[in-house]
Amino acid sequence: MNRCIELARLGAGNVAPNPMVGCVIVSQGKIIGEGFHQKYGGAHAEVNAINAVSNPEFLTKSTLYVSLEPCAHFGLTPPCSDLIVKNQIPRVVIGTTDPFSEVAGKGIEKLRKAGIKVEVGILEKECRELNKRFFTFHEKKRPYIILKWAQTLDGFIDMERNRENFGEPTWITGDLALRMVHKIRSEEGAILVGTNTVEKDNPSLTVRHWAGKNPVRAVLDKNLRLSPALNMFDGSSKTLVFNAKKNEVTESTEWIKIDYEHEVLIQILNEFHHRNILSVIAEGGKQLLESFIHQNLWDEAHVFIGNKFFYSGISAPKIQGKIFKSELLNTDWLKVFFRTC
Repeated sequence: MNRCIELARLGAGNVAPNPMVGCVIVSQGKIIGEGFHQKYGGAHAEVNAINAVSNPEFLTKSTLYVSLEPCAHFGLTPPCSDLIVKNQIPRVVIGTTDPFSEVAGKGIEKLRKAGIKVEVGILEKECRELNKRFFTFHEKKRPYIILKWAQTLDGFIDMERNRENFGEPTWITGDLALRMVHKIRSEEGAILVGTNTVEKDNPSLTVRHWAGKNPVRAVLDKNLRLSPALNMFDGSSKTLVFNAKKNEVTESTEWIKIDYEHEVLIQILNEFHHRNILSVIAEGGKQLLESFIHQNLWDEAHVFIGNKFFYSGISAPKIQGKIFKSELLNTDWLKVFFRTC
C-alpha cells in the first residue's frame, strides 16, 4: 500500500477533479504490475496496473492493492470494479473507501458479490491524507483551503505603501522560496486574492518558476476598479472576478456577480465547488486571509518567513494550528500549519 501511495503522487496536478490513485498487483510475493491515474479523463490506476501485467494468467492467482476503492460507475472510463471481476482477480486490498456518491461502497459491494475477497482500511489515514482535497470536496462540499503569506522576522507582510509604490511586490523571501510557491500553485485548482493585493503587487499568479499547470486565478473586486492592463488579465490563465455589478464572460476572464452583503466567502467557495475546483490557495491580502481565519474556513496555512526586518508596516495574520512541517529554504523558512478544530 505504501507503494500505491508513492505511485499515486505521480499524478499530482494532473488528475483533478479526480483523486490521485495508485495500484500494485502482486503474485507469489512479487510485483507483476503497477500503475497510477496519470491524467484526468485517462485510464484509472487499476486499468494501467492490469495492462502492465505481462502474462494475464497470473491475475487469477494475484492480489490487487489500490489506495482508493475501485469505481463502480460509468464516467469518462468504464468501472474498474468490472475489470477486476472480468480478470478473475481473487483478492483486493483497498486503502480507503471513496466518498464520491457514485462510488461510496458500491465498488466494494460489487467485488464481494463476485466472490472476491476484499480487505479495506489498510493505511487508511495515509490514503485519506493523500487525497485530502478530494475528501474535503465531497464530504464538506467545498474546496480544500490553503492560506499562504510571507512575513518578516518581526512579523510584517508588507511596508506601508502609497500609490507611487504600487505595481511591484515587496519581496520578503528569496528565489528558493519563490520556486516553492510556484510548485504549490501547480498542485492546486485555484488561487484567490483581494483587490488591494492586485493593485499593490500586480501579480501574475501563474506557474513561471516550476513545471505544471497554472491555477484558475480569482480576485474579489466588488466595484470593478481594477485596470484591465494588470497582469491578472493578460489572458495567460483563466481568471474569475467576483464583483457586485455584473455577470459577463470573455475568452479568458469571467465576471461573477455575488451579494457582498451576505457570506461572501461561502458564495465564492460554492462557486468553486460548482466548477469542480478541489482546492484553492488564498494568497492575500491581510483582510482576505483574516476573513478565512476568523470564519475558521481553512485547512492548511503556508507561512514563509524571510530573513528580513521591516520594523513597521502591515502586521501578519495571527493563526492557531498544529505545525505540520518546518523547512529551511536557504535563508528563509516555510512553516506549514494544519487546522485542529
